[in-house]
Amino acid sequence: MVLSLRPVDPVLDPAPASGNFAALRFGIAGPMLVMARAFADARGSFTETYSQRDFAALGIPEGFVQDSQSRSERAGTVRGLHFQAPPRAQAKLVRVLSGSILDIVVDLRRSSASRGHHLAVTLDAVEGHQLYIPPGFAHGFCTLEPGTTVAYKASAPYTPELDRCLAWDDPELALPWPFGGADAVLSDRDRRAPRLRDLPHCFD
Repeated sequence: MVLSLRPVDPVLDPAPASGNFAALRFGIAGPMLVMARAFADARGSFTETYSQRDFAALGIPEGFVQDSQSRSERAGTVRGLHFQAPPRAQAKLVRVLSGSILDIVVDLRRSSASRGHHLAVTLDAVEGHQLYIPPGFAHGFCTLEPGTTVAYKASAPYTPELDRCLAWDDPELALPWPFGGADAVLSDRDRRAPRLRDLPHCFD
C-alpha cells in the first residue's frame, strides 16, 4: 500500500508549460512539481516564483491567500504531517529559501486509489523547485541541512479549530524519513499525533 516517488521516477504526462513555468505530475494524482525559469546575468539571477494566471494554466486552480515561513536550526527537524480539514481545507505551495528538505505528502482522500500512499520529494534552495499539494493530503518535511528556511503558500487562512495532524512515524505508512525517532527534532504535538487508521475521514 506504499508508493514512493522522486522527481526522477516515471511520471504521468507532463503538465503544459505556461509563461516561465513548467510542471510534472506524479503517479499519485494531484500533487505537482513546479519548475521556474531563471534569468541569469553578471549580476546574478532573477526568477518569477508565482503567477496565478500561469499556475491556472498548469492545472493549479487555487488562488493563494496566505504566506508563511519556517526556519529550522537543526538538520533532522521534522514538521508534520499536517493538514487542515474542510470547510477550510488548504492547498499548499512549498519551496525552500535556504538549505534543503525531504518533503512528504500522504493521500488522505477516502475514494482515492492511492489513499495511504505517499510521495517523497527532495526540495532545495539551489534548484528552487516547488511542490504543489492539493487539499486532501497531509504534508510534512524533514530538514536535511541546518538553518533551513521553508516558504508556504496556502489557499485558505489558518483555522486553529480545523488544524489536524497525522503521525509522522506511523509504521503502516513506512515513510522514508532520513532520521529515526531518537534523532528527529519534533514538537510535542507532532510526537502525539494519531495514526492514519485512527483519523476520522475528512476528505472524500
